[in-house]
Parts: sequence; structure tokens; C-alpha cells
Amino acid sequence: MSKRAILLIHCPDQKGLVAKITDFLFKLGGNITYLDQYVDVEGARFFMRVEWELQGFKLYPDAIGPIFGKELGEPLNLTWRLYFSDQRPKVAIFCSKEPHCLDDILARKSSGEWELEIPLILSNHRLLEPTAKRFGIEFAYVPVLPEKKEEAEKAQLALLKKHQIDFIVLARYMQIISETFIEQYPNKIINIHHSFLPAFAGAKPYHAAFERGVKLIGATSHYVTADLDSGPIIEQSTTPVTHHDRIEDLIRKGRDQEKLVLAKAIWLHLNRKILVFQNRTVVFV
Repeated sequence: MSKRAILLIHCPDQKGLVAKITDFLFKLGGNITYLDQYVDVEGARFFMRVEWELQGFKLYPDAIGPIFGKELGEPLNLTWRLYFSDQRPKVAIFCSKEPHCLDDILARKSSGEWELEIPLILSNHRLLEPTAKRFGIEFAYVPVLPEKKEEAEKAQLALLKKHQIDFIVLARYMQIISETFIEQYPNKIINIHHSFLPAFAGAKPYHAAFERGVKLIGATSHYVTADLDSGPIIEQSTTPVTHHDRIEDLIRKGRDQEKLVLAKAIWLHLNRKILVFQNRTVVFV
């Protein structure tokens, strides 16, 4: 496919927004390949994603942002971000001991399913270091001790800066990240967890769920905020369980859900399909 530009926009709702934005692209020779918009009627907020081919477009990529901002962004009070389809984000994967999410991410990357770079895998344990070596990715072991948490996060941030990381994936990274750390990557840290929260918190949620005879298990992916496990939700999924399922079955099914939901969240983020506003997401499909 030819190189394309992508605009993500939100603003107070007003008449004629779609017409003004599409007319701007039409006059410059833009061939729109995707357009979706949504209006939050209660909040009077407009959301839009538009994608167009750059072949034949009358502006160089570096000029699109400044001219769009001057002609539409400022006059219409738009909050907007511009991206290009040939950009390959650099991703750091944080993990602890469980390999299933990390393995799935690396398999999708190596198969060519995703256009991204993974220069760094970071962990508070050494257990998954052989996996990183097998894929030729730098592995950084940064232990996180309660009395040295700030020191550990400074070391992590230095590594992220060194590798020019664009966003972070917590692939079952079992540590709480501080607000100071999160502020460096707003809406750029994707987490995955089982969907038993808040009912079955703690170290053995599947055991607790089994004892209660739950009939659905699942997973939730979200952007990380200072409010633990309560950031803007990107993707969720569930699968049924019955009285025939043992604890081992619940864990297996739960891990499958975690892999799939995390992968979907990463794909949506990579393809600029997500707009975040007031701790909620608008996901364009």
C-alpha cells in the first residue's frame, strides 16, 4: 500500500466539521481511504479518524501538520494528532515470570504481522532472558525492591530513553508503576490483566473464582494510569467455563484470553485506531 496519513481528532461538537475536514483534504488532492466519526451527544464531543493516501497529495508530509493546524485546528478548536503509515514505533516489553504474552508478541512480530521494532525487553526477573536472546533482543534485568523502587524506575527510564521507546507493553509485568513514571508515557503504556477484578483480587484469582463457580472468565487491556487497573479500557473478551473445568482449565483459558486481548490492543494502538478522552476510549474499527 502507498504511504498514508492519519488524523485523529476530537473537539467540541459543532456543525460542518466533517465537511470542513474532508473539503480541506479534497482541495489538496487527498484520496480518503478511511473515515469514521462519532459524536458523544451527552458530552457534546466530536471524535474522528480520517486516513488518506499521500500519493498525489499537494503537501509534503512535514507541511501537513502546520497548515492543517493553521487552517482548521486553531479556528475550530481541534485537539488533533497526525501520523504516517510508514512510521515503525519502538516498543519496550516489560515482563516478570509468565511467558505466554511475551511469546505471543514476539511470534507476531517475527511473522511480519506487526510493523514495529522491539529493541528492549525489561524484567524484574531473569527467567525470560533466554527468550530475549533467542530473538536477538536486548534483555535488561532491573530488580524492583520496595526500598529501592525509585532507583529502579530511574534505571528503567534511562533505558527507555536510550532506545528512544515510543510506547510500552506490560506483558504480565507484576509490579505497580509509579505516577512519576506514568507521566513520562501518557496513554502509551498498555497493560493486560484478568477480568476478575475487583471481585477476585490477590495472588490466586483463578482459585478464588473456581471456588465461587464462575461461569465466565476473560481479560481486559487498558492504558495505564495512576489509578491502578482503572485506566481507559481498550479491549475486553470473555470465554465460558462450566463445572467440568478444573482450576488448570481456568488458568489455561484465562491465559489464552490475555494473549488475544493484549494483541488486539497493541494492533489498535499501532494502527492509530484509539482516541482517549476523560479516561474513556473511542476505538475505531
